[in-house]
Amino acid sequence: MEQFLHLFENNRKWAESMRATDPGYFDRRSARQQPHFLFIGGHDSRIPSESITGTLPGEVLMHRNIANQVHPNDFNTLSVIEYAVEVLDVKHIAISGHYGCGGVHAAMGAMGHGVMDHWLHVVRELRLRHAEELAALPDEQSREDRLVELNVVKQVFQLARTPIIQRAWSRGKRPIIHGMVYDSHDGLLRPLISGLMDTETVTKAQKLPVRSYVSEIHHETVPA
Repeated sequence: MEQFLHLFENNRKWAESMRATDPGYFDRRSARQQPHFLFIGGHDSRIPSESITGTLPGEVLMHRNIANQVHPNDFNTLSVIEYAVEVLDVKHIAISGHYGCGGVHAAMGAMGHGVMDHWLHVVRELRLRHAEELAALPDEQSREDRLVELNVVKQVFQLARTPIIQRAWSRGKRPIIHGMVYDSHDGLLRPLISGLMDTETVTKAQKLPVRSYVSEIHHETVPA
């Protein structure tokens, strides 16, 4: 109970410090929500999105689920995406995986995780599809890290195919879609795939060899 009550004490101190630094901060934030980014990440308490990106509350709309999935039948995630695109008009959507992802780790092993086995079916299919590439890596950790990267790229393409994004792009609207991975060992975000903003850029990216995603795609120029 003491730990729970400590949250309220921390909240009070934070609110007081924000008012002391910027007296109009809460008035501005309460008036309207205008984030530039939708950030779709995994469930991991070690990754505070605002801290690692240096953004303030209100600049990033955050959505999390296990293994940062964009399932075409997940109405929770789709509702967030639709709200971000149609109402908030976010400029960018970033899908971020992270090394050491518990969901990807589970997908690397045998089933036996209950409902999560259903949730992770796309990741398991990726593991099978890229079995040869993964087997060529030197150890289990490097194989798991590579599957984290492959999963991010897969989710980026699934997001690009959603009717929400396709409608927006057909009207010449943003968002621009990106994929990245967070490394908790050094605190850095690493780009994997960037600059998907229409059907042409998606098609171009899909023609690249899968093993080239990390080394080639993110070097292309991405508009602001």
